Amino acid sequence: MKRIIIMGASSGIGLELAEMLASRGVRVGLAARHTERLHALKGKYPETVEYMSIDITHRDAPARLHELIDKTGGMDIYIHVSGVLRDNTDLDPQTEVDVVNTNAAGFARMLSAAYGYFRDHGRKGHIVAVSSVAGTKGIGRLAAYSASKAFDTSYMVALEQLANSEDVDVRFTEILPGWVRTPLLDSESSYPMEMDVEYVAYMILKAIASKRRRAVIDWRWRALRSLWRLLPERLWVRMDIALIND
Repeated sequence: MKRIIIMGASSGIGLELAEMLASRGVRVGLAARHTERLHALKGKYPETVEYMSIDITHRDAPARLHELIDKTGGMDIYIHVSGVLRDNTDLDPQTEVDVVNTNAAGFARMLSAAYGYFRDHGRKGHIVAVSSVAGTKGIGRLAAYSASKAFDTSYMVALEQLANSEDVDVRFTEILPGWVRTPLLDSESSYPMEMDVEYVAYMILKAIASKRRRAVIDWRWRALRSLWRLLPERLWVRMDIALIND
């Protein structure tokens, strides 16, 4: 039986993935800062669910991840969903730093810990990370968010290169969705090409099963991302990318 760790499982995509996997009898170790919903899942699926409170911005997070792995009986797949989104057009400095601390520093902290587990134990593994199409270009209205997601993409490429050079048997899958209706989004705002969380979670599981290296969800966002990548920087910086409709 596969043993899957989900970091950021208390709401949104992470919670949906946890429910889908646990309901299928997959053994899952769940982590998030707040554990009320994880406790409820443990009550619903006592034989398959383990959980712990982990804050990826804290230095003890890697040690706590290893504790969760032990509770789960090992780890075959690590799924990183933790992240924050702040619409910070005022560019409040602390808000920008908080986004980077979670989405970039926390990302590096946990993916390096997951990679280290597979390498140090000589285990075949799979590291999956949910990033965003926002990392394709720097978006003025989401400066720290889009920059942090670009960091995530580069970090996964670097880890994959390291795995090849060290002959570590770890696969990598990067998930790039567009807007997904989760608690990260403002409930009073509308978003273009918004997707349902159940649909996105299902597509993520398909990408993991097929061992895709990168999966953009869905075809509309794949087309838009391709267009963004073609635009020269001198044109891009003159565009007003309005991704939120108040």
